[in-house]
Amino acid sequence: MRRSYPWLGGVCLVLVGYILGSVDLLSPARLLAQAGGDSKKAIDLGEETQTKIRLAADALKAAADSLINEQKYQPAIKGLNTFAILSGGRNAVDDLENGAIVDPETFAALYADLASDEVAVHLGRDDKDRLTYKNKVIRIYPVQFLQQMYSQRADLTGEELTPSPANAARSKTKPKDDDLDQ
Repeated sequence: MRRSYPWLGGVCLVLVGYILGSVDLLSPARLLAQAGGDSKKAIDLGEETQTKIRLAADALKAAADSLINEQKYQPAIKGLNTFAILSGGRNAVDDLENGAIVDPETFAALYADLASDEVAVHLGRDDKDRLTYKNKVIRIYPVQFLQQMYSQRADLTGEELTPSPANAARSKTKPKDDDLDQ
């Protein structure tokens, strides 16, 4: 039975990737400079889209539970950390304890006051109004580590995530000559 857990987890992650890809959840959205109105207003989505989002969330919860059982995922925030789940897990609490360097989703959620109760008691601000954990400024993982996590995520989900040669000037890593010929 234990041999089937990693296989089942892999199937769940592939399913989540398929669902997220089919609902265009990560597609760029239309942005308005002045949205106007109540920010708590209901999102106007079709019933089919809402159902697919709920199914994707359920699949992510199942994957998170599998990762927790394997002791490969411990979030520092309330809700699901899709970046960590789709990348094969992270222990965000350990990341905070060992230098306060976290993944982008944890970073954003901490700034949005969505820290888990065990983490929230250790959060504060420094003299430059930056968020701190036990007096250490919270930072995002280095670029190379993020690239490694996205590569790992692509392996797990079957996504094709290749760096864009158009963004080579903004990247801290130099593009390969092959990338520029395309």
